[in-house]
Amino acid sequence: MPVIEAVATLAEALTEALDLREHETGLHSRRVACHTLVLARRVIDDTEQLRQVYWGSLLHDIGKIGIADAILLKHGALSEDEWSQMRKHPEAGHRILAQVPGLKDAAEIVLSHEERYDSSGYPRRLAGKDIPLGARLFAVIDTLDAMTSDRPYRRAMSFDAAAAEIERMRGVQFDRLAVEAFFAEAATLRRMVTLKCVTPEAYEGGATEPIRREA
Repeated sequence: MPVIEAVATLAEALTEALDLREHETGLHSRRVACHTLVLARRVIDDTEQLRQVYWGSLLHDIGKIGIADAILLKHGALSEDEWSQMRKHPEAGHRILAQVPGLKDAAEIVLSHEERYDSSGYPRRLAGKDIPLGARLFAVIDTLDAMTSDRPYRRAMSFDAAAAEIERMRGVQFDRLAVEAFFAEAATLRRMVTLKCVTPEAYEGGATEPIRREA
C-alpha cells in the first residue's frame, strides 16, 4: 500500500475511533476538514501541504479520545477543572500524530487549532503568523461550523449571520488572509454548509454539490 494511501487510511480509522466516542464530534471533524480544504485551495498550491491541512483538520479533536466520558459527554456547563482537562486535547492529539511520519505537519495543525490570531487561544498563546497557516484557515471554518450548527442551548445561526461575525473578527481572532479566502469561497461554503458536506470530493474539480451528506 502506498504511503499516502496508508496515512489516509490511518487518518480515517482514527476519525472513526473518535466518532465511536462521541458521534457529533466525528461529524464535526468531517465537516470542518471538508470546508477547510476549500479555503486551503485558495491559498496553497502544494498538493502535500493540502493533504496535511485536510488531515490536520480532520484529526483536530483526536486528543479528545483521552478525555473522560464524564467531561466529553457532559450536557451541562463544564467546571473550571473540567475545562482545564478539555484544554489539554491539542497537546494530546499532537503527541498521537507526531508519532506518524506522514502526519508531522498535520500534527502541528492539531497542536495549534485552538490558537487565535490575537494570541487569545491555547495552549501556547501563539499570535499571527507564528500559528501554522493550516490552523489559521481552520479557525475560521471551526467557528463557522460552531455557529451554523444546532446546540442544546440555541438554534443554528444563518450562514449570513455567521459570515458577519467572521468579518467582525477579521484581524482579531482570525487571519485577514483566511477571512479573505472565506469570502472568496462564500458561495461554495454556503452550499456545503446547507448540505452538510462531509467529504473533500465535494470541491473536486469545482463541484457545486457534495457527493455525500451526513447520515
